[in-house]
Amino acid sequence: MKHFIILLAGLALALSSCTVSSSETEADLGNEVYGEIAPIDSIDRVFSFKGAQVTGVTISEDGRMFANFPRWREGVTFSVVEVLDNGTFVQYPSPDWNTWTGEPKPNQFTCVQSVIAHKGSLFVLDPSNPMMQGVVGNATLYEFDLASNKLKNKWEFDRSIAPEKSYLNDLRVDDQNQKIYITDSGMGALVILDLATGKARRILEQHPSTKAENITLKIDGKKWLQNGKQPQIHSDGIALNQEEGYLYYHALTGYTLYRIPTTALNNTSLSSEALGKQVENLGKTPAPDGMIFDKRGNLYMADLENNAIVYRTPTGEIKQLIQGEQISWADTFTIYQDNLYFTASRIHEAGPEVNRMVFSIYKVPLTPFVQ
Repeated sequence: MKHFIILLAGLALALSSCTVSSSETEADLGNEVYGEIAPIDSIDRVFSFKGAQVTGVTISEDGRMFANFPRWREGVTFSVVEVLDNGTFVQYPSPDWNTWTGEPKPNQFTCVQSVIAHKGSLFVLDPSNPMMQGVVGNATLYEFDLASNKLKNKWEFDRSIAPEKSYLNDLRVDDQNQKIYITDSGMGALVILDLATGKARRILEQHPSTKAENITLKIDGKKWLQNGKQPQIHSDGIALNQEEGYLYYHALTGYTLYRIPTTALNNTSLSSEALGKQVENLGKTPAPDGMIFDKRGNLYMADLENNAIVYRTPTGEIKQLIQGEQISWADTFTIYQDNLYFTASRIHEAGPEVNRMVFSIYKVPLTPFVQ
């Protein structure tokens, strides 16, 4: 394992990375197992950050890895990085873009929540809601050309699309319909960006499918509370099955998975009521964060309460892929060369001592465990 010293929040913080398989044994949590699972020693720790809470990870078609760090507290030194093959990282696309002086400025990130590499581009979603205290400036989606690492497109969302209490969370690109779909976990809604016109629509903001359920998650045997209150995290995870023509989404504090046809999403003649009738309730799942489809049609999601990752098969069966104490709030997924990469953002653990905590990116092979 190599150690690198970086400056974070005015403190010397160590950055470590390793590529050897973890030797830790599977934690016996006494939780329900949905199916055959991968042994916990099949998990690899790909990269680790000390004091920097990584939430998002994505890998481009040519193997470049990017990660992001939302500004949920003071002292977040960078928002987006590229993880290099030599065991280091660089701020992406430059240190200037990652500079924060306390207020939004052109060509600077404010609070990046998601990064998605897609067909030669890196999409960076910035809800512009630092510390989750309200949107400042405008929530923005950036597109960088990975060949040149230059800004290619920029879409700003005014308050009609991203209200003050919104928190744009994650996105999927629909090449067939030339749209980008985004979840709002702050208030509960979906946003559709038309890539041809640059215009956006906010939909399903009154529909129960985008809202949190009245539940309190229990993680590591403890109720997950924020400031002593039950968190209400609305539409969060999002996944696109382009072959079957459905967008899937899920509240973080909720147990119900929903989907809607992309034909309905892109039919602007439908009223809000008519669009809501197109939403399909797919039944109960564990409470997740991020979601992603593989080439087999399996839908992966975290099981936050059980330190696990599960997947929903094309027939609707829920199976467990892997479980263990390293999987501490599996946050975001990406798939590369039939390996599932994910961040362990440890959201339920992070507190005043976050600068001393280690946050890691892991991977687990899908073959031969998933058919």
